[in-house]
Amino acid sequence: MSLILENISLTIAGHALLKPMSLSVDPGEVVTIMGPSGSGKSSLLSFIAGDAPQPLLGQGKVLLDRTDITGLRPEQRCIGRLFQDDLLFPHMTVGENLLFATPRGPRVEREAIMRTALKRAELEGFENRAPHTLSGGQRARVSLMRALLAKPKAMLLDEPFNKLDAALCSTIRDYTFMHLKARQVPTILVTHDRADAPSGGRIFEISLSGELISV
Repeated sequence: MSLILENISLTIAGHALLKPMSLSVDPGEVVTIMGPSGSGKSSLLSFIAGDAPQPLLGQGKVLLDRTDITGLRPEQRCIGRLFQDDLLFPHMTVGENLLFATPRGPRVEREAIMRTALKRAELEGFENRAPHTLSGGQRARVSLMRALLAKPKAMLLDEPFNKLDAALCSTIRDYTFMHLKARQVPTILVTHDRADAPSGGRIFEISLSGELISV
């Protein structure tokens, strides 16, 4: 399953934010897009996910495995997202947060999937914990597992490591990339920090003129 962007351009209030660009992301690949604040990185992810706010306007096509999903609602696109904030539901336990993303089915089967996810995240037995009792790294792992349990066909990472300290950032970054590669999920990471990019991965930058340039 590849994520393909065809001739995508973005404008805001008549100003060209991103000039026409095309990009193909292979299964399990993480492509990094860099640029300063306001360059259009997050706006590009919003267009791909289908939730671009007004007055942002986009042109072009988003394809998953060559199927055009540009006209679909966000919930129909099967695209996962991770942000700077983990966005766990504070009124739910850790287990309930994971169950929220688990596909419908018999309760016992969904709970088994949830517990397996916690084990993979090295959080076995945490299902009844409240999110606020977890450390930053633990919350980040729960957030990633919740996103993966929804079985996304592609993943968008919007500076998800930005609020982690240096030591924890390295651990969570490697953990995230490992799981995305193992599940063969095509991924786009946007960041202002080159150190966030996976080793050996392709890196692009949005220039001041709105062009996507390989760096």
